[in-house]
Amino acid sequence: GFHLSGTVTEPAIQSEPETVCNVAISFDRCKITSVTCSCGNKDIFYCAHVVALSLYRIRKPDQVKLHLPISETLFQMNRDQLQKFVQYLITVHHTEVLPTAQKLADEILSQNSEINQVHGAPDPTAGASIDDENCWHLDEEQVQEQVKLFLSQGGYHGSGKQLNLLFAKVREMLKMRDSNGARMLTLITEQFMADPRLSLWRQQGTAMTDKYRQLWDELGALWMCIVLNPHCKLEQKASWLKQLKKWNSVDVCPWEDGNHGSELPNLTNALPQGANANQDSSNRPHRTVFTRAIEACDLHWQDSHLQHIISSDLYTNYCYHDDTENSLFDSRGWPLWHEHVPTACARVDALRSHGYPREALRLAIAIVNTLRRQQQKQLEMFRTQKKELPHKSITSITNLEGWVGHPLDPVGTLFSSLMEACRIDDENFSGFSDFTENMGQCKSLEYQHLPAHKFLEEGESYLTLAVEVALVGLGQQRIMPDGLYTQEKVCRNEEQLISKLQEIELDDTLVKIFRKQAVFLLEAGPYSGLGEIIHRESVPMHTFAKYLFTSLLPHDAELAYKIALRAMRLLVLESTAPTGDLTRPHHIASVVPNRYPRWFTLSHIESQQCELASTMLTAAKGDVRRLETVLESIQKNIHSSSHIFKLAQDAFKIATLMDSLPDITLLKVSLELGLQVMRMTLSTLNWRRREMVRWLVTCATEVGVYALDSIMQSWFTLFTPTEATSIVATTVMSNSTIVRLHLDCHQQEKLASSARTLALQCAMKDPQNCALSALTLCEKDHIAFETAYQIVLDAATTGMSYTQLFTIARYMEHRGYPMRAYKLATLAMTHLNLSYNQDTHPAINDVLWACALSHSLGKNELAAIIPLVVKSVKCATVLSDILRRCTLTTPGMVGLHGRRNSGKLMSLDKAPLRQLLDATIGAYINTTHSRLTHISPRHYSEFIEFLSKARETFLMAHDGHIQFTQFIDNLKQIYKGKKKLMMLVRERFG
Repeated sequence: GFHLSGTVTEPAIQSEPETVCNVAISFDRCKITSVTCSCGNKDIFYCAHVVALSLYRIRKPDQVKLHLPISETLFQMNRDQLQKFVQYLITVHHTEVLPTAQKLADEILSQNSEINQVHGAPDPTAGASIDDENCWHLDEEQVQEQVKLFLSQGGYHGSGKQLNLLFAKVREMLKMRDSNGARMLTLITEQFMADPRLSLWRQQGTAMTDKYRQLWDELGALWMCIVLNPHCKLEQKASWLKQLKKWNSVDVCPWEDGNHGSELPNLTNALPQGANANQDSSNRPHRTVFTRAIEACDLHWQDSHLQHIISSDLYTNYCYHDDTENSLFDSRGWPLWHEHVPTACARVDALRSHGYPREALRLAIAIVNTLRRQQQKQLEMFRTQKKELPHKSITSITNLEGWVGHPLDPVGTLFSSLMEACRIDDENFSGFSDFTENMGQCKSLEYQHLPAHKFLEEGESYLTLAVEVALVGLGQQRIMPDGLYTQEKVCRNEEQLISKLQEIELDDTLVKIFRKQAVFLLEAGPYSGLGEIIHRESVPMHTFAKYLFTSLLPHDAELAYKIALRAMRLLVLESTAPTGDLTRPHHIASVVPNRYPRWFTLSHIESQQCELASTMLTAAKGDVRRLETVLESIQKNIHSSSHIFKLAQDAFKIATLMDSLPDITLLKVSLELGLQVMRMTLSTLNWRRREMVRWLVTCATEVGVYALDSIMQSWFTLFTPTEATSIVATTVMSNSTIVRLHLDCHQQEKLASSARTLALQCAMKDPQNCALSALTLCEKDHIAFETAYQIVLDAATTGMSYTQLFTIARYMEHRGYPMRAYKLATLAMTHLNLSYNQDTHPAINDVLWACALSHSLGKNELAAIIPLVVKSVKCATVLSDILRRCTLTTPGMVGLHGRRNSGKLMSLDKAPLRQLLDATIGAYINTTHSRLTHISPRHYSEFIEFLSKARETFLMAHDGHIQFTQFIDNLKQIYKGKKKLMMLVRERFG
């Protein structure tokens, strides 16, 4: 009958013994309807034992003993045989069967039991009746368990890949027209809806991850396919609709555009058949991932024109007049299909998914022919408008919802349907087996231009159609959608489509299509993203234009550049761009200082714009006219300094490739862009600024001496004074530059003179940071050097710190100007203030140096600096150090030619040293009191050492001994509470 059972032996392997499994399979009308196996393995797919038994039955039918259904066999037995049969059956399985047997016996013997109301008895081996549902066995519990498990792993451990495989399995089931496809998708969706992360994200207002979002998109697209099944029963569709609406109404159901909120009108149903349906769902404020599938439940396949298109290659009407907007046929008599494009393409996807490739292809061709006709009509319409309104600079967007990045991926659907047709020869076209087997080596398959279909132009093929429809979709002018996710999706889809196009080798036929579409895109006005005037919120065309540019360049350079230059614009960053009459007024927001807050992918877009420009620069090497045009375009359209800097660097690299002489025009372009970056970043903070300035000098050096001279002459528009002196002029004046440029004396002097002028201007503008560089740069010119020195003196009293002045003073001494160094050192001392506890202050070395310098110049200089020292330094140890050094040698001792003077040591009783000694003793006294107010026992021994140092200084005075004793007595009196410390003081000092 309809039941197959057997034992499957799994041979022993090293660690595992041989196992025997008992397998039972029920089947009905060529489908397995239930399975059991004693191995207990749980999975979505049948275990190996079930598969083995099924294959055995298929391959060796004569080895399997056939039985009539058990009811037939029982019918042939007499009373005794039946008794024997039942008793033996119970004996073999008595533990499992006995309770059931007893219960059944009771019921049969009871007159009015339920079992006696029915004639006959069930027979599990006899198969189902003709009108029973029959579908493949699907272990529903397992599907749920697996999906739950993958979701709980949150996208780690390849769970995303596993879920994608499940989706692929659903598609495979649909293609085989297995009714479990929808059931399996329902189970998957229920688990997705039950994912606890959904409510968590909604509460926190955080977005779900990109990978997870893409899974939801695929879920929505699959439901769209299921409800668009051309042969499903009405009651089936009604139950799906009910289920979809239930999910749709759950508040954590993800929204279609990925972010929380969007007010797109109901765009799916552009045909009358869906016009007044679903009013309740259109009132909802947002669209969920199921909204399109819900709307698609209103679509049907009963339209006779649609039926003719998909069922016949020969459906034409040559008497038709192609004059109305929605004609059913074009002027050649070929059928057209005017439905909202994404909806029409969803039908193609549904036909393909449900195993109707021929029908899908016919509809795809009708859609492409309709698109091409519309394109032509739009071009004609725009040309007439242009004649009537030549000065109208407002554009309207015809497409609020672009086809690239659209939830239903209409362009991708048409493209892949047509590409599939290129790879499948006609005999195998009905069975898709070839295609799926060859999916893996997609790249190696040559796409052939297959012989023309009935509705293709001469020389056209599925391949040319596929390429053309991709170009039409990519070039469409469309609004940047709302929300980060949808914007990233637009970029992603565009890049995916372009990478598929890049796999196709361009032959003459395809180049013709590229030319035709490129010309159309340039001339088509508001329908094209490359039209003359576009809306400021249009999705930019940089990525697409770069692909068109590289494809067209070898065949039609003029057209390639036209396209690329037109695409360079990025209107959203321009304050004067036309806003147009967009139907969503809330988008024409006031521009926040030239950065658009709604454009989440702006940085990616700007880098794509930069890529396009770089590609043009590379291609234009050696062509002066083109390079100038590209340069103008970059300067007009690129608004980001870092991208202009990258282009400047690119141009420099291309211009100075090792294998040839530098391309001087390209070098000048590079310098021009570099100068623009300098001007743009001069007053803004930029962390790469130093690198940019250094690079610019390198670039100018490559261009030549006049470029270096020019940047130094106009330094104030390009650099800060510090950059101009410390990086620019210093590099220009370095030996390496002179050698690199082979400069003669005259040229060297001209550069040096510009550098000196720059240095003096910078020193005037910013003496603190530029004075030292200015002095260094002016060393070789007496007048300039004097001027620079004077600038320092003038600034010294007001604008300069002691650190800067000490640095310049030391430089002056090093250059052999000790008196000037001394003058600056005294000025530095007036700015300094060292308090009593700053005994490790970095300026101490400078103070010691200044005193040593004064000492070496003579008694008068030393006498002049000591009052300044006393005023500025309150730190006892520093003062005692200076005092000690001054008493060891005679002022001005190292005189001319290094001979020792016959001077004598200065007296500590007279000025200026007496003043210094008193100040030092005073400092020790003050410091002692300061330290004692907050002293802790662990610092006691350190403090005693400090007092010993103080005693040394006290003893330098002639009455120092008495002074110190008084000082100690004083301490003992004031701090007598600190008993332990005072005991230590007594021990040491009496």
